[in-house]
Amino acid sequence: MTLSQGRPYLAIPGPSVMPDAVLAAMHRPAPNIYEGEIVELAAGLIPDLRAVARTKGHVAIYIGNGHAAWEAALANTVAPGDSVLVPATGRFGHGWADMAQGLGADVHMLDFGKSTPLDPAAVEAALRADGGHKIKAVLVTHVDTASSVLNDVAAVRAALDSAGHPALLMADCVASMAVDRFEMDGWGVDVAVAASQKGLMVPPGLGFVFFSDKAAQVRAAMPRVSRYWDWAPRAQPEQFYQYWGGTAPTHHLYGLRVALDMLHGEGIEAVWARHETLARTVWAACEAWGQGGGTLRLNVANPAHRARAVTALCLPQGGAGQLRKWCETQAGVTLGIGLGMAEPGSPAADDFFRIGHMGHVNAHMVLGMLGAVDAGLKALGLPHGSGAMAAATEVVAQATAVPPASSAAAAAAAAR
Repeated sequence: MTLSQGRPYLAIPGPSVMPDAVLAAMHRPAPNIYEGEIVELAAGLIPDLRAVARTKGHVAIYIGNGHAAWEAALANTVAPGDSVLVPATGRFGHGWADMAQGLGADVHMLDFGKSTPLDPAAVEAALRADGGHKIKAVLVTHVDTASSVLNDVAAVRAALDSAGHPALLMADCVASMAVDRFEMDGWGVDVAVAASQKGLMVPPGLGFVFFSDKAAQVRAAMPRVSRYWDWAPRAQPEQFYQYWGGTAPTHHLYGLRVALDMLHGEGIEAVWARHETLARTVWAACEAWGQGGGTLRLNVANPAHRARAVTALCLPQGGAGQLRKWCETQAGVTLGIGLGMAEPGSPAADDFFRIGHMGHVNAHMVLGMLGAVDAGLKALGLPHGSGAMAAATEVVAQATAVPPASSAAAAAAAAR
């Protein structure tokens, strides 16, 4: 017997759950890609993307994933031989650094491990040590999807300013955009990269690069930028095809239009608040499972340093692998693998897993997922503390509690 029949729940940190409305918008014949509705639709996407990133800057859209957006950001600002500083807090910080190295950049790493955020003081010290200002950009991962570490991007801007360093501040927001609070202009970010498949609730396939006037000036001084990655024609196209470097990703654009409507209908502040509450719901359950002899452990100890998009966890002695398999085959819930937390193929690789809680998620989805995990721990006989579901529902109840005065007014109205 299996209880997994029915609609499955993909609780991995991207691709996230896609709204039915987004999928419905994409389920249509291909449009004319030269004129008409798709041209008008695309122009309207730009201001709405700016609003999500909290910027008045420029936007370039690429047909590609987050890695493509990484490369686009670098190709427009960093020439072979230029130096970049990368404070890494997980696999994706190292991944962006590797991308820069592949493009010929001289990479200076500051590795802060996989469970703690970057130290702004250490970043400032590295910048002060660069007396000749050879470092052209600082590459910060706002949320590392592998480790679930949340980094303070605004603190890095403060470090740059305190050191009097002219380097660009570049932020990887692939996991955090439309999930964790991000203020591009308010935090002084010069370049931000994002992708469609997480908080933006669209299938994988679109990469976004937001850039400031300062970054545009750096691009203008570059000796060369490859034709495809050049963000100048994409941000200010003379012809429609220049938005994409060729044929438009038509059906992704239809889906993105609906997703942006949903985000703006809810309000970005409300989107951030929803993810905050749902993340704390997950953490409450996980902390309860780790007590009373339980072996489950949150990868990031301090809640202030945890992403609101994804939670990385350790369940040793292969428990994570067992739990993931049980949840998928017996409950229809797919949990994320422990990406980058242990060497591939090593016994410890099955000691880690991740829970994605980003995008089109609500209370009943998260509580149902946590209930499946709770049942899996019991079914497998894995040691864990009790009270996880009570702790999780308490977070939801407190966040949505009706004020006593409203309750009294409602009771009086009902009595009348």
